Amino acid sequence: MESVIVRDSLTDAIAFWEPRRIIYNLVLALVVIIYFVVGYPASKAVLSIDFALGLFLLAVVANVAYCAAYLADVFVQISGFREIWQRSRWVLFAIGTTFAAVITRFVAMGMFHPQN
Repeated sequence: MESVIVRDSLTDAIAFWEPRRIIYNLVLALVVIIYFVVGYPASKAVLSIDFALGLFLLAVVANVAYCAAYLADVFVQISGFREIWQRSRWVLFAIGTTFAAVITRFVAMGMFHPQN
């Protein structure tokens, strides 16, 4: 019976979080693009293979960090607060995405405006 509850919680978590991963990545990409455009044409000078590889690495790290939401989600779902959590977990998504966007802002500032 316990394995059924965990399996249902994992399935529900995947159904909730994976479609929102696209939004999360779009928000972070938008932050980087904005800082690139604001710093243009000077920001064009940093473009290189190493820059692209570094950006790829940061994108992977951001997506690994996104997976931390699964830990909180499944933990709360297997508790007695499942129904309340399912209605309000969008708050975790909003806070987590905002937090990641702030971190991305500082990284983008360092990439495109290193003198600031």
